[in-house]
Amino acid sequence: MKIDIIGLLISFSYALDCVESELIHVTTGHAKRVAYMSICIAQEMEISGNAIQDLAACALMHDNALTQYIAEEYHNEPFIASAKQPPRRIGLHCIYGERNMRKYPFHTDMTNVILYHHEKADGTGPFEKKWNEVHLFARIIHMCDVLDGFFQADNYAEHVWENAKDFVKQHENTWFDSECVAALQRVAKEKYVGLLESGEFTNQLWEMLPRQKEEYSFEVLKDLTDIFAGITDYKSHFTSQHSIGVAKSAYRLSLFMGMDMDTAQKMYIAGALHDIGKITIKNDILEKPDKLTEKEYDSMKDHAWYTYKMLHQVAGFEEITRWAALHHERLDGSGYPFGYTAKDLGVQERMMACVDIFQALTEERPYKKGMAKEQAFAIMRDMAAKNWIDGEITEKLIDCYCTTV
Repeated sequence: MKIDIIGLLISFSYALDCVESELIHVTTGHAKRVAYMSICIAQEMEISGNAIQDLAACALMHDNALTQYIAEEYHNEPFIASAKQPPRRIGLHCIYGERNMRKYPFHTDMTNVILYHHEKADGTGPFEKKWNEVHLFARIIHMCDVLDGFFQADNYAEHVWENAKDFVKQHENTWFDSECVAALQRVAKEKYVGLLESGEFTNQLWEMLPRQKEEYSFEVLKDLTDIFAGITDYKSHFTSQHSIGVAKSAYRLSLFMGMDMDTAQKMYIAGALHDIGKITIKNDILEKPDKLTEKEYDSMKDHAWYTYKMLHQVAGFEEITRWAALHHERLDGSGYPFGYTAKDLGVQERMMACVDIFQALTEERPYKKGMAKEQAFAIMRDMAAKNWIDGEITEKLIDCYCTTV
């Protein structure tokens, strides 16, 4: 599959920012700012080419294990002891994050960059690694991560920039190594701070980091999308495993209906990402056990639009974006987010709608037991009779789950 993988990571980083903003109250755009600042520093060190692409990928994804981190550190769940795990809990999201990115198609050796992105130069970080034991890119990301917190994303005035540089200098050889500190001191304020202040840094980031489509295997893309399906599902424990369940069902139904393997694999990815827009919805709505108010329901419906917004910018994801984002459209035009009718909806969009409904009805959630398949089939046939979902595809789905294991 030929896609713009950096564009995909940017979509994912936006999702991570939404979780981070709601659950630990930091400003959005954090990952992109860290990526931009990291590239500025790296360029001062005369780093270029594939290495810059890989640095950007790690910077965008340095907090990719945020949900596991929150589970272990913020929700006070039992700490899993291991000789390989550090005694400080902050290391957990580094461990999970490194593991998640292990199969990412880096061009260069990025081993332990995410694992050690919280290490301090003097060895007082969570893994007690000194600066000369840590990959340069981990050290760059660490410094830029701290700096973004220092600026708090809304104050890039000159005195704040100077105070930030002073802060870094004061912590040279303790928090930050001298190589990174020297590079920061050389960066012009206009380059590092001016564009951040104006909000124009994203455009500059694209110039520094050209985006292009490359060929990737389904296995690589599946690994990445599974990570973010898990993040989406964790956002609300009521939907635990829903996204992966939809992905597997979409893949299964595609093959049952005689579609080629390429289409089935794209349907898997679309299913895994179909609810990524729920990242933007507040948890008090996602987890409300009672009927939503009209205002709350309108807010919930926004998730399909945000799924579209996040995915449509990924070159090579055009079909996947439609199949993922249109799963709540109805043939009679009463669905959302676009109010499309039957003439606007292709076979895959209709399939995804049926699969999503079937999965939601039959899966067990904390506030309800999953329905028996027969009961779900009856409800779906009724929806087809109302011209909400495709009747032929509904019957195909029923056949699929009645005749296959």
